[in-house]
Amino acid sequence: MEKYLMKSKAMHYVFVIIGTILMAVSINLVYEPLGMVTGGITGLAIVIKELTGFIIKGGIPLWVTNIILNIPLIICAVYILGKKLLLHTLFATLCLSAALALVPSVNILPEDYLLAAVFGGALGGVGLGMIFVASASTGGTDLLAMLIHRFKPYYSIPRILIVIDGFVVAVGAMVFGISKTLYAIIAVYITTKVSDGILEGLKFAKMAYVISDSYDEIAKAIMEKLERGVTGVYAKGMYSDKDKKMLFCVVSKKEIVDLTELVSEIDPKAFIIVSDVREVMGEGFIEYKQ
Repeated sequence: MEKYLMKSKAMHYVFVIIGTILMAVSINLVYEPLGMVTGGITGLAIVIKELTGFIIKGGIPLWVTNIILNIPLIICAVYILGKKLLLHTLFATLCLSAALALVPSVNILPEDYLLAAVFGGALGGVGLGMIFVASASTGGTDLLAMLIHRFKPYYSIPRILIVIDGFVVAVGAMVFGISKTLYAIIAVYITTKVSDGILEGLKFAKMAYVISDSYDEIAKAIMEKLERGVTGVYAKGMYSDKDKKMLFCVVSKKEIVDLTELVSEIDPKAFIIVSDVREVMGEGFIEYKQ
């Protein structure tokens, strides 16, 4: 997704700025006022602010804790992920800290924890996803997840985050209670799903395999009526021991109904396999640009 959205270096910084502001809004207006620890360094910052309230009036500000706890992680990451990441991470960390300092801590959803979990999770997920799209990190557990992702690339960054943040949420449970923690877990799940969707791409499509003896007629109908390309794949039916031609086609989500109806009209006995496609590059979908 980064290839299509990040057309200039300036866009990286714009995405980071917008993303950190959205995260700060979800933290200062939802999580911190209600004592919901959703994980990450900011989650620990909420706990620290609560525990230091008797030492400093109002406790240590979130933005101060965010900077202090991120310094050692950033230093360690430089040796593994390189100096290029350091620049983006420092910028994102400073942006988040600045946003946390500027966005007022106001309880906009008093005592409505379910709505807070949904709203905060979705808002924070969009912000986190935008930051990841820009190949940046706000540091903290985000940065730790990126380090793990380097060695375990088959796990997406948001999915790694949900495991790490689980430990932070457990700490929050000991300070704010189990009830608020359960709502925080809902928020973490929503954040993960939203950010994962943005990171992997929102332009989902449908892939269909069609097995039918009327493959020529079906292929022609798809190309003419749906104006979609079709690929014929030679196959062999193991039960009938006969050679067949299986049709392969990718369409948009709204076109899959038209495709299945079109196939059933031509051959009611046709075998159709439909599955989700995360991202499609090529004519009629996303055009690849270097």
